[in-house]
Amino acid sequence: MTLPFAVVLKSGLPVHDQVVFAVERALVSGQLRAGDPFPSVRALSQELRINPNTAHRIVATLVRDGLLEVRPGMGTTVAKPPAGTPTERRALLNGDVERLVVAARKLSLTMDDVVEAVREHWQRFDRGPKRGPGFRMETR
Repeated sequence: MTLPFAVVLKSGLPVHDQVVFAVERALVSGQLRAGDPFPSVRALSQELRINPNTAHRIVATLVRDGLLEVRPGMGTTVAKPPAGTPTERRALLNGDVERLVVAARKLSLTMDDVVEAVREHWQRFDRGPKRGPGFRMETR
């Protein structure tokens, strides 16, 4: 079994956080789409060579965050994007935006610098979905 998303595991960072971010990235890039099957805890554990408890926590986090849904008899699938008004959806970003602003200010960046960095990343995702499996273990 090959994972339906790419992840580069780096030493020194929690595996849980790295895999959750990799799944989030796969969702926004179109690599994973609503309704796509998601690997079982066992498959995730075996493919990434991680503790089954860690794999279970990853899936539980993604379900809790509304990114995955468990369907009895069908397994785990990618959930539909959140509904709501743009204002309600934007409110979900408040914590992340605050962390970005704090990090940028620590680096003495201007708002223009941050906007340009966001624009560059945004455009990377606009280049179209990058479907396909991928897994690399990288240590730094």
